[in-house]
Amino acid sequence: MSLKSLVFVYGTLKHGQPNHNWLTETENGCSKYVGDGSTVKKYPLIIASKYNIPFLLSEPGVGNNVLGEIYEIDEKMLGKLDILEEHPNYYIRRIEPIQMNAENNIIECWTYFLKEHKVELLTRQMFTSYDSKGDHGLVYCERYNRDPDYDYKGYLFLK
Repeated sequence: MSLKSLVFVYGTLKHGQPNHNWLTETENGCSKYVGDGSTVKKYPLIIASKYNIPFLLSEPGVGNNVLGEIYEIDEKMLGKLDILEEHPNYYIRRIEPIQMNAENNIIECWTYFLKEHKVELLTRQMFTSYDSKGDHGLVYCERYNRDPDYDYKGYLFLK
C-alpha cells in the first residue's frame, strides 16, 4: 500500500506519548516517521478538560510555533486518525504549512484543530511542545479511564 499523505502530530500521537500506538499498529494502516517539525504560524496549544487533552486552537498568530512530528501515512491510517480525533465533529483536519526542522523546508501536512472552541480556552497556559508527563502535571487520561457521561465537549465547544 502506498503512502500518500503527510500528517503533523503535536500531542498524544507523538513518539513516547499515550496514543502513539495508533501510528504503529499495522491494522490501522501504514505510517512512516519523516522528521520533526513545527507550525509555520503561531497557534495556541493548550491542555484542557478534566482528562488533560492537548488541543491546537485555530487562532493563527496567537500562542507559539508548535513543535511536533511529521508522518507519511496511507489513506487507511488517515481514516483511523480521523476516528481517533472524531473528525469532522470534534477536531477538524486541514492542510497546514509545517517547517521541517532538519531540512528547513516547508511542507503541507494534515493537522488537527479543535473545532469552534470557547474563547475562555485562550486564557489557558499555551505550550510550545506537548508531553503528557511534562512539568505541567496534567497527565493525559486514557479513553478507557474516562467517565462516559462527562460532557467534555460542552466544556470546550460553543453551544
